[in-house]
Amino acid sequence: MSSIKEKFNQISPSEFFYSNRDLAGFSNPTRSLYTAVRELVENALDACDQKGILPDVRLIIKAVDPEKPDPKPYILTVKDNGPGIDSKYVPLAFGTILYGSKFGLKQARGMFGLGATMAILYGQITTNKPVIVKSSTDGKIQDEFEILLDIQKNKPIIVKHKTKEISKQGLSISICLEGDYSKAGTKIRDYVYETSLITPYATITFDDPKGEKFHHPRFVKDIPPPPTIIRPHPHGIDVERIRRMIVESLFEIPNIDDAMIEKVRKDLGLSKKNISFTGIMEKARKKWKTLPRQVRVVISLMSFLKMDFEKLNKIRIEDIDVPHKKLFYWDFGDSQSKSVDMDPESLYYNQLTHTVQGEPLTTFLTKRFQRVGPTTAIKFAEFAKFKPEKRVGTMTNQELVHLSNSLQKFEDFMAPDSSCLAPLGAEPLEKGIKKFFNPDFTAVVQRPASAYSGFPFIIEMGIAYGGEIKSGGPHVYRFANRIPLLYDEGSDVVLKVVNDADWGRYKVKGDPPFVIVSHICSTRIPYKTAGKENVADRPEIERELRLALQLLSRKLAAYMSKRGQAEMAKKRSNLYAKYIPMIAEFCTELAGKKKEPNYKKILEEVNLIESKKTVEEEKPIENK
Repeated sequence: MSSIKEKFNQISPSEFFYSNRDLAGFSNPTRSLYTAVRELVENALDACDQKGILPDVRLIIKAVDPEKPDPKPYILTVKDNGPGIDSKYVPLAFGTILYGSKFGLKQARGMFGLGATMAILYGQITTNKPVIVKSSTDGKIQDEFEILLDIQKNKPIIVKHKTKEISKQGLSISICLEGDYSKAGTKIRDYVYETSLITPYATITFDDPKGEKFHHPRFVKDIPPPPTIIRPHPHGIDVERIRRMIVESLFEIPNIDDAMIEKVRKDLGLSKKNISFTGIMEKARKKWKTLPRQVRVVISLMSFLKMDFEKLNKIRIEDIDVPHKKLFYWDFGDSQSKSVDMDPESLYYNQLTHTVQGEPLTTFLTKRFQRVGPTTAIKFAEFAKFKPEKRVGTMTNQELVHLSNSLQKFEDFMAPDSSCLAPLGAEPLEKGIKKFFNPDFTAVVQRPASAYSGFPFIIEMGIAYGGEIKSGGPHVYRFANRIPLLYDEGSDVVLKVVNDADWGRYKVKGDPPFVIVSHICSTRIPYKTAGKENVADRPEIERELRLALQLLSRKLAAYMSKRGQAEMAKKRSNLYAKYIPMIAEFCTELAGKKKEPNYKKILEEVNLIESKKTVEEEKPIENK
């Protein structure tokens, strides 16, 4: 019986998402149309945010053939007034999966550089039409591309490219894709409405396939400052991330070519004529402290090779074997690999070994992580039982695992830096809630920055009651990094916290007319799926949500108490107003008088007493 050899193949990211597009929210024509809208609008808003531009975003959905029943092809276009994309990056940005500018550690609506390209890929799969991208970075010349995506190679195919003069900066993307607007329309309209609530500094216009226009002008003139890119926090690090950081921290042995030899000559102050090996080393000793790292490394190599510039030009350095103290090089003259021993007593030994072994642990911690100073780094080394001068490039796999575990357990690191976050702010959030819901009562809170797994986050929350809010509350509006979350409501951490609340305790009963607006902003929102719809119940996030909700609920309870007291006072006043005239008339008749007493003055005094009583009763609630 012959054995069948198993074959292993690697597939491209675009091929993976082509086969598993439901992971990114493109599972059916309804969901796909909504997801595509979301991804393109969010990209437009992010681009404007990063450059401090007040966004003007226009969304247009048009049926290719309006008479056809859904699902059918639609042309989805999103235009913005952002910075545009440089012509040379447009094909890569819109024709390559997992290519983008969102991989730094800072808050952004998107996370993976995936969404817009996935929408383009879905459009290509369902209609076989290219994406049309128009970009202008200077407001004078516009590049227009038609691009298809090579799924197997994960590369763009430029179908057409032309330029024209224009008078407006920004980006426009048009995709032809299969969608079902009859089912997705409500969600898309809700998405646009809620986006304008959480992005009050943006003007968003939506032209729907039925010819209706939904216009949401900005009502806040100030844009929040853009978030900054920060270094990672030690608590958010795993072994693989540490390995990558160590590779980034290693200094490579420079390539010794004509340009490098010329640099060494210049830094040593040598003339063009040949100089002996001894003469080179003598000059290097005198100038050592002023020489840059690369030149020091070349001099150190020369010291062990005992070669002048002419001989150095005829070899290539292959490896520095620190455990065996050997230096390997390729000799072009003899066409073979050779080695020399390195004397550990040499003045140049540490220069070479430190170059290939990376930074000392304490330097690695202070340079590569946020908010770690020298004192904390030494304390950590003691806690983790590492020597502070231990070179990170020499660590074994077992030591790297121990380093990773220790970083997560050490409690003396400062809290993560929140400068990478861009919360909306309590005042704009309150303005948005008042404008959109027109309530009788509003309260908002922004919690201090906290962190989960080393990723900083901030919770903002608002509560509103009465006015034009419909009954049947609480109606919960969920946002994450200024993205409305409209699907998968049942499994979201915000819903869990709201549903756990004992509203009766806060004097909210029956089907009350109130809303809760929750906004989580973080460098890494813990979404449960790549579709970015529901947030996982991380204990730290859940705790901050509960604290925010409890604070707002107490404010609502105080309002409800005052409201109840005001209603009781009004009822009592109405009772007096009804019966005092009758009593006055009866007393007049009983006394045999013709003129009734001035009961209106009595009513005014009663009302004054009631209002004073209400104020006194409210004082303890305010103090609480």
